[in-house]
Amino acid sequence: MRIVMMGTGLFAEPTFEALLARGGVVGLFTQPERAVGVERGSTRQIGKGMKRIAEERNIPAFQPHSINTPESVALLRSLSPDVIVVAAYGQILKPEVFSSAPHGCLNVHASLLPKYRGAAPINWAIYHGETVTGVTIFRIGKGVDTGEMLAQEAIEIGPEETAGEVEARLAPLGARLLCRVLDELAAGTARPIPQDSSLATKAPKLKKEDGLIDWTRSASQICCHLRAMHPWPTAYTFWRRPGQSSLRLILHRGRAVPACSRLQPGEIVVDRLDALCVGAGDGAMVEILELQPAGKRRMAAAEFLRGRKPRQGDFLGSEQA
Repeated sequence: MRIVMMGTGLFAEPTFEALLARGGVVGLFTQPERAVGVERGSTRQIGKGMKRIAEERNIPAFQPHSINTPESVALLRSLSPDVIVVAAYGQILKPEVFSSAPHGCLNVHASLLPKYRGAAPINWAIYHGETVTGVTIFRIGKGVDTGEMLAQEAIEIGPEETAGEVEARLAPLGARLLCRVLDELAAGTARPIPQDSSLATKAPKLKKEDGLIDWTRSASQICCHLRAMHPWPTAYTFWRRPGQSSLRLILHRGRAVPACSRLQPGEIVVDRLDALCVGAGDGAMVEILELQPAGKRRMAAAEFLRGRKPRQGDFLGSEQA
């Protein structure tokens, strides 16, 4: 079976390496380097590099800015693929692309479809407090992540796991599932299952402003937000101090704790020097464990507090009250 791979970043690499191990890969399409990192707001973590892996195995690698141009489609079809495998490629494919192989385009998607259709399924699953997620292999068609499913497997999300950590666990699972589906397609035993669109939820591409913390949410929801936004765009807030300019803080880790006093959302506890505790919307608190002040390194909250004693009227929230 002649296979063309389309993918970028850490999530795609185990699938690509698994395909190389089984043989038949005739080409790789991956994003140009400019689109790989934080410069364009990508949530994709970088491992070895897809292009580098291809070059080490003498596999032709292509990096078109758009896979949907007539030139790119012609290049794809010149490889005569039997199947196209997609994992975190970062471009929406037009019918001219996904109809270029007899077995179509198989997508390795990091959610239990039909939940969390879109570009950031892991992040939004954690944001919404899900305790289970997984990988779905489906055949790409019209509509975003709506095609027939060919395999699916679930894993639990750890109570402190970040989106980046969950992605690293899902990536090899996706590779294993994809290889199983290819075997079933070759044997004629694959059994496509339609998605129930009434159960669908969305997972749109993340923007930097999605990292801004809403302190009116519950303490547990805020802690989910911190985990969901890591490694990008990161969860952030502003320390507003009367008579001083606000200080931007990236919050890396926190935990929900019972309130020690009656607090407004975002209000900082002033009578504790060993912990940075902040009121949430449900009457509980978020104890911030690790943070990063603007322009500084990541540090424990206790270290941060050594030089900054909270005062009455200090709040965390948006930059302007």
